[in-house]
Amino acid sequence: MSESPPTTPVCYRHPGRETYVRCTRCNRPICPDCMREASVGHQCPECISEGRRSVRPARTAFGGGAAGRHGYVTKALIAVNVLFMLLSIASDRGGDAAAGGTGFAGLLGGNTPLTDWGAVLGLAIFPDGSVGGIADGEWYRLITAMFLHYGLLHLLLNMWALWVLGRSLEANLGPLRFLGLYLIAGLGGNVAAYLFSAQNSATAGASTAVFGLFAAIFVIMRRLGRDTSAILPVIVVNLVFTFAVSGISKAGHVGGLITGALMGLVLAYAPRGRRTLFQVAGGAIILLALVGLVMIRSAQLLAG
Repeated sequence: MSESPPTTPVCYRHPGRETYVRCTRCNRPICPDCMREASVGHQCPECISEGRRSVRPARTAFGGGAAGRHGYVTKALIAVNVLFMLLSIASDRGGDAAAGGTGFAGLLGGNTPLTDWGAVLGLAIFPDGSVGGIADGEWYRLITAMFLHYGLLHLLLNMWALWVLGRSLEANLGPLRFLGLYLIAGLGGNVAAYLFSAQNSATAGASTAVFGLFAAIFVIMRRLGRDTSAILPVIVVNLVFTFAVSGISKAGHVGGLITGALMGLVLAYAPRGRRTLFQVAGGAIILLALVGLVMIRSAQLLAG
């Protein structure tokens, strides 16, 4: 009886191609077009894809995505603030915003139709006789106010602080957690301005969120065991500046600072086993408390 000649193995994905190379993971023969470099030998495309699915993505110490090191959210927030600045200038067609001087685009700042529309305002009667404000249902002002600014200097100072603080916090927290921190801190500052400012006084600016970032980075650095000796003096100086200079929303800055500290504690000290659940729940509790305070203040203004 004659023995049958041995068959040459062929690629499992390309049966017409002979090969003596096998995938180091599944041991199936693969041709040069199907070979993928691996730590040891070569693997087939299917094993490479399966391996990628089984590898857990890198996370930060606080459960966030490692993509935060690129600072995409920080850059996007700065872009949104700049865009609102340009829209605010464009809205002041009949004023002096674009001309500079004491207008919105000038270093001393000024209001425009857009800032009048989006700034924190409790309850006021406008020149045309209409009534508006947060108490009248314009809750959107609590969000839009943190993206509007009174002048270039106001914008540049806040964006510089956001650039410095944001990249570090985003890298440590991850994009989503950093964005949540920024928005809740800014909201907290605007709620404080609504609670403790005159009902017809308008305030705006990203400084409510920025003060929250100052507090949060102090908490985060302490949690990581890093030196915070340079952060505390900066916070103190900014608080002194807040109370020494007229025309600054003191309640907004302090409110943002307190809210940012609370949110920073939630993010930094969440139990490892249920970190995300604890962080989401903590943020939700802070958010609900802020909503409750807004409702109480609105009821007071409408009753008065």
